[in-house]
Amino acid sequence: MKLISWNVNGLRACLTKGFLDFFEKEQADIFCVQETKMQEGQAEIQLAGYEQFWNSAEKKGYSGTAVFTKIKPISVQYDIGIEAHSHEGRTITLEFEDFYLVNCYTPNAQQELARLSYRMEWEKDFRAYIKSLSTKKPVILCGDLNVAHQEIDLKNPKTNRKNPGFTDEERGQMTELLSSGFTDSFRFLYPDKTEAYSWWSYRFQARAKNAGWRIDYFIVSNSLQDKISDSLIYSDVLGSDHCPVGLILK
Repeated sequence: MKLISWNVNGLRACLTKGFLDFFEKEQADIFCVQETKMQEGQAEIQLAGYEQFWNSAEKKGYSGTAVFTKIKPISVQYDIGIEAHSHEGRTITLEFEDFYLVNCYTPNAQQELARLSYRMEWEKDFRAYIKSLSTKKPVILCGDLNVAHQEIDLKNPKTNRKNPGFTDEERGQMTELLSSGFTDSFRFLYPDKTEAYSWWSYRFQARAKNAGWRIDYFIVSNSLQDKISDSLIYSDVLGSDHCPVGLILK
């Protein structure tokens, strides 16, 4: 089974930059996108053989998630059941026979950490949600989680130490999530791989220099470790400031 996740940084824009070419080439069983920045129906997206599920932010042109799946889900849930987190279209959960798939676009702490306190509230509530799901069946969590967990996960850890996405607080929340029964599929297979990034700033020619961050993940319940065949970073795929990431399960 192949799953792909991509923060497209505006799906309508990405559609003009090769999204459908990549989508058709990969033929993923489940394809998750974050930061759609659109409402369902604002663009004509014909994906033969796929069911589409959309969770758009109330604010136009902001945030939003979508899932395109060849496999019919048993059930679908939008958001995580808490009013404070139900306005920005940040999660879609699909239940399948053998697992839950959670597509997530984690809130950014923002410049000068203006939203860090909300981010911490989100992390606590989201972790409780994921752990609750995992008591019923294994969980596959994917998306832009807006944190580089370890120093190996970004090009310049020293100078970014207190910047959004690499604060001690955010990294600590990722450690806590992984410690509660989950596995970062990429680091599980490639614990020492360097210069493996999924996001690059549009400034300072960061992508040309590969001065990036790995902030897009496939995280799975520990019980799925033996089913991880590969965890992929499609770093040569353009169209967004993020590249797609993938998970192959046996």
